[in-house]
Amino acid sequence: MKTIGYERVRTAHQQLDSQLNALKKYGCHKIYTEFDSGRNIQRKELSKALNALDPGDTFVICKLD
Repeated sequence: MKTIGYERVRTAHQQLDSQLNALKKYGCHKIYTEFDSGRNIQRKELSKALNALDPGDTFVICKLD
């Protein structure tokens, strides 16, 4: 079983440090990073993260705003 993390910010100029630190602390084996507006419902990296999950895996998102 693996733990997969997902982090997102609106632009590449915003900081991912707090999300990345939390996901690493949780023990994520793979972290998918997305730079995209929250209004965009087609999130490429989120789709990749969800497709990488197998039964029994854990999916972690530390910030939902």
